[in-house]
Amino acid sequence: MQIGVFSVSDITTDPTTGRTPTENERIKASVAIARKVEEIGMDVYALGEHHNRPFFSSSPTTTLAYIAAQTERITLSTATTLITTNDPVKIAEDFAMLQHLSDGRVDLVLGRGNTAPVYPWFGKNIQDGIELAIENYSLLRKLWDEDTVNWSGKFRTPLQNFTSTPRPLDDVAPFVWHGSIRTPQIAEVAAYYGDGFFANNIFWPKEHYQQLIGLYRERYEHYGHGAADQAIVGLGGQFFMRKNSQDAVKEFRPYFDNAPVYGHGPSLEDFTSQTPLTVGSPQEVIEKTLTFREAFGDYQRQLFLIDHAGLPLKTVLEQLDLFGEEVLPVLRKEYAAMKPAHVPDAPTHASRVAKALEAKVSESATAGAAGQDA
Repeated sequence: MQIGVFSVSDITTDPTTGRTPTENERIKASVAIARKVEEIGMDVYALGEHHNRPFFSSSPTTTLAYIAAQTERITLSTATTLITTNDPVKIAEDFAMLQHLSDGRVDLVLGRGNTAPVYPWFGKNIQDGIELAIENYSLLRKLWDEDTVNWSGKFRTPLQNFTSTPRPLDDVAPFVWHGSIRTPQIAEVAAYYGDGFFANNIFWPKEHYQQLIGLYRERYEHYGHGAADQAIVGLGGQFFMRKNSQDAVKEFRPYFDNAPVYGHGPSLEDFTSQTPLTVGSPQEVIEKTLTFREAFGDYQRQLFLIDHAGLPLKTVLEQLDLFGEEVLPVLRKEYAAMKPAHVPDAPTHASRVAKALEAKVSESATAGAAGQDA
C-alpha cells in the first residue's frame, strides 16, 4: 500500500487569526510538506492543478521537479492534471522530463477538474469535456508509446512525423491514474487501458464511490487485465488529529466551518459520519481508515488531504509528525496482513520496467520457438 498526501493548493484565510498566507508562502509550504512526507516514511506527495484563485498550483510539474531535487525516495504525483484543457503534447513532454529528473519517481492523475471557466480560458468548450478527455488521452498514449506519431482528431491540430521529446525514461511511460468523482465514462477509460482509477471519495457518502469503483473493477476484468479484485484503485481521505479527540475537534472546527470546499454546509459531525474525514485521536484515524477496505475492496494507494482550509504550516507539519509516529506504522502492518497474495502492489517505475523486460524476453522466446517450428 502506498500512503501519502495530496494538496489542492488552496490559499485560504486562517479563521482563527484572520491572516491569509501569500502565494509565495503557500508555494514554499508545499515543498516543506513534501519533504516532511519523505522524512516520516510516507510514499507519495501529489499536487493539484488550478488556474484560478484561490489556488496557486498552475504548474505542478515545475513544483514537483523542484521537490524531486530535494527528496530521494517519494513518488511525485498530481492530484489532477487537466487532460481536457492541457495539450497532450505538453503533458507528454513535461512528465517525461520530470521522469528523467526524478529518476522515475513520478506518476500522474488525469482528470477534468471542477472549474468550469477553465475551458474557455484555454479555448475549449465544457460541453466537449468527456470527448476531450478520451481523445486527448488516446493521443497522449501514442506520444509516449510510439517514437513517430501521425495523428489527427477532432479537437487538435494534426501531427505528422512528430516525436515527443524527451522519450520516457527506460522507454516506460509514467503510470497513469484516472481521477473521477462522478463520471462512469472515465472509469471505463481507466479500465480499457488497464490504468489505475483514483476515486477521490472525500466529499460524498461511500455508496456513490462504490458504484464507480465497482464499474471500474468489472470493466478492468472484462478487458482482460486481470481479475476485478486486482484492479489498481486509489482513494482519498482527510484527517485532523490531536492526542485527545476533544482537542482535535475544538481546534479543527473553525477551519471546517469556514473552509471553501465544505464550510457553511453540513456540520462537522455529519460530515465525519458520512465521509472519510476523521477528526480525533490517532487511534480513530487508524480505525476509520481501515474501514475503507471493507467498503471498496483491496486497493493500492491511500492519499490524505491535510494542508487546506487555512491550516498554518506549523500545524500541518505537526499533523504529519503525529501520523508518522502513531498511525503510519500501524496502517502498514494492518494493510500488509490483510492483503491477499494475488492482489498487486501499486505500480512503480521499477516494477513497470521489470514487467516490460519480462514481456520482451517472453516475446523473444515465442519468436524463437516459432522459428524452430518453421
